[in-house]
Amino acid sequence: MLHGLGGKLFELVTSRQPALLLFDLANEAIPWRRWIPALKSSPATRRIPILTFGPHEDAARMQAARRVGADLVLARSRFVADMPELFRKHARTPDHAALEAGCGEALPALVQEGIVLFNQGEYYKCHDALEEAWMAEQRPIRDLYRGILQVGIAFYQIERGNYRGAVKMLLRVRQWLEPLPDVCQGVNVARLRENATAVHAALVALGPAQTAAFDRSLFAPIELKKPGL
Repeated sequence: MLHGLGGKLFELVTSRQPALLLFDLANEAIPWRRWIPALKSSPATRRIPILTFGPHEDAARMQAARRVGADLVLARSRFVADMPELFRKHARTPDHAALEAGCGEALPALVQEGIVLFNQGEYYKCHDALEEAWMAEQRPIRDLYRGILQVGIAFYQIERGNYRGAVKMLLRVRQWLEPLPDVCQGVNVARLRENATAVHAALVALGPAQTAAFDRSLFAPIELKKPGL
């Protein structure tokens, strides 16, 4: 876990899931040599592209940024001149139109099966049906199935006393659930997001040594409702 300023950065980036992260390599107040590898090593943040820029004459600094994991390292002049195009090309933005279209469709039978098992508390068993549905679907709507699957895995890890595994999943799931509408294919995604956040907060408050004492009544079932309501 990160602490201090690094911890605040990680908390902010994880909760907001930005489309792109920018680092000014010449800003000595920013410990990018520590922050970039930390962000790139976490399952909750590693997919977020990191663009860095700095003085072109400082080759050592530019090489260091590449070495610690920056996705793109540019001279400041290039960054300033090409900024709009760089943002368009490298920012990771959801396809909201495709998500809206997919969310208006009926919930697939496999996902319904997985949700029934999830709501029965069979978090291990629900994995297979949800994973099969996710693998069969190639459109952005598959993120809904992956999000439900990973919340189920997190709950299962809590039941097993695996604190680190549960925290990892609860952080990772945000990148899949955040872009979705509040209701998608009848799933109350807003409630699922809120529950995953509440479970994460309660688990972190307990800490690794007290995972066995987690109140499992906090595991809320997935609510199904008609899309658009």
